[in-house]
Amino acid sequence: MAITLCLPHSPAASLLRSLIRAGLQAADPHRSLRRNVSRRGQLLRIGRYIYDLSCYDRLVVVGAGKASARMAQSLESIVGPRIAGGLIVVKTGHSVPLEHLTVVEAAHPIPNREGLRFAKRTIALVNDLTSRDLLIVLLSGGASSLWPAPVPGLTLADKQRTTDLLLRSGASIEEINTVRKHLSQLKGGGLVRCTKATVVTLILSDVLGDDISMIGSGPTAPDKTTFADAIAVLKRYRIWRATPPTVRRHLLQGLNGAVPETIKPGASQLRRVRHVIIGNNQQMLKAVAKAARLAGLHTRLASPLTGEARQEAGRFVTAARQLLNKRLLRRPACLIAGGEPTVTVTGQGKGGRAQEFATAAAFHLQGMPCTWLVAMGSDGTDGPTDAAGAIVTEETVPLARSRGVDLRSALNQHNTYPALRTLGCHIHTGPTGTNVNDLYLMLFL
Repeated sequence: MAITLCLPHSPAASLLRSLIRAGLQAADPHRSLRRNVSRRGQLLRIGRYIYDLSCYDRLVVVGAGKASARMAQSLESIVGPRIAGGLIVVKTGHSVPLEHLTVVEAAHPIPNREGLRFAKRTIALVNDLTSRDLLIVLLSGGASSLWPAPVPGLTLADKQRTTDLLLRSGASIEEINTVRKHLSQLKGGGLVRCTKATVVTLILSDVLGDDISMIGSGPTAPDKTTFADAIAVLKRYRIWRATPPTVRRHLLQGLNGAVPETIKPGASQLRRVRHVIIGNNQQMLKAVAKAARLAGLHTRLASPLTGEARQEAGRFVTAARQLLNKRLLRRPACLIAGGEPTVTVTGQGKGGRAQEFATAAAFHLQGMPCTWLVAMGSDGTDGPTDAAGAIVTEETVPLARSRGVDLRSALNQHNTYPALRTLGCHIHTGPTGTNVNDLYLMLFL
């Protein structure tokens, strides 16, 4: 994997590349799936569960998410000829060649017509299965957008508008998915309602804590949230009135019991469903920490970063200063964190949470020589951009001034991408094939 960092003649360049590469390799869906799935004759082991393939008429595979194609590629190497069919939906540009399964592309994070068409195909495919069939679901982050299946009465435009409002509001992924689940035929356990097959879901987690009801909005998982919770989210972020009338009407009908709730824990349909987490953010962070220690760095893992990106950036750098001042971290050193900060967007700027984090952090790095801060998305795309993230140092803000780049304005307008591109701060990896939240690290030499 080519990792492009614009750090000419920097002693940190090769070290940072090796740390990033170690993390991405540890989170590779192919390796993660092979650790959790194996086959001996007709016996298929998935996690701690054993499935006798001779007991099933058909083995069908469906999946959605940025890493689902890479997962499918790995699964094909284990059970390929046994697969009777299936459909994998990935973000545009994240496809890989598959032999026994069909891989298609749709838009993320705002769903599009292709996603809707493929969601309908997925529903038709699983609806055709019987109790004598085995359905394997491959799920990773991004599935919520890639499987848009509005409930009757809602349109794709309704889902697009609501999703855009939520993404700009500063709501957490858990809050966003609470709303999504109550507008969808597939989310919130909806996929289980669409089929009679035995279901096992393999999950590459992009949710801190690995809550299966939130990863991809939990298409095969029980959901504890309610219509009341979904309404509360929209009102909490003051977007209730801006939400399409059809969406408000549906949620209110659900609140009044006129529309069925999502599948709840203990539902009888869930007796034929199993879930296996094959990888997560911690897996990536531990690999980065191991690589850092092997490189001779004093290494420490920080708490997950989940708040507003610019505020989390300040806290992260401040925490690093305190650790250095108290000699709890001694150069050469590395401070590592994962997470998924939020961004409350105003205006039409171009950027992403990692780039926003890095830009905000640059203002806190003054007086910290020989220090590099990395902020990047593990999937290789930060927001709707071609950058995975960015690297900043104490020289970033002075460099911006010398080149006439107003970093403060870029931050306030959520337009960090063009500013960081001008300064040569971007990290480019291309689609990585994985998706396990973000990587944030500070390197001190």
